Amino acid sequence: MRQSFISVTILLILITDPLGNIPLFIASLKHVSPERRVQVILRECAIAFLVLVGFLFFGSAFLSALDLSDQTLRISGGVILFLIALNMIFPGTGGRLVEEEQGGEPFIVPVAIPLIAGPSAITTVMLLSKSDPSRNLEWVGAIAIAIAVTTVSFLLSVRLKDILGPRGLSAIERLMGLVLTAIAVEMLLGGISAYVAHLS
Repeated sequence: MRQSFISVTILLILITDPLGNIPLFIASLKHVSPERRVQVILRECAIAFLVLVGFLFFGSAFLSALDLSDQTLRISGGVILFLIALNMIFPGTGGRLVEEEQGGEPFIVPVAIPLIAGPSAITTVMLLSKSDPSRNLEWVGAIAIAIAVTTVSFLLSVRLKDILGPRGLSAIERLMGLVLTAIAVEMLLGGISAYVAHLS
């Protein structure tokens, strides 16, 4: 099925989960001075953008070198997405992307990778590239919008946390988790059906 630009953009926003990651983000930057936070946010979001674009254009070659099939990528991506979605709905039961930063200023890890450009986001952009390489520039635009949403959310993180409160952020994260669960199951079933068709 041909995916639209809007659906891919929404998918990437759901996967990067900017609102759900606000508590982890605040914990990672708690030792950073307020005047440095804007620079750190812009730097980490730019790094995450470059990482995702890099995997979009060169991830397929990397997978080919490892002799991994599209079906394997889709199935593993579905499993990872499902674990992340499970943790969003029931915290502590699924995959946890990062631990709280213990001290100092984060650089690349854990904010850019894996908080923003995590395994699920990387897998998704590689699948997009393999499904329709002619639309890679379009996918770059979708990645840019998703990273822009994350950047704005992080810049307003303290204010959003005060406005929504812990329960509000938790409710939004669970709602995103429900949508992401459906996407994960669809990706997993698509990979399994493609693998069965390939065997037959």
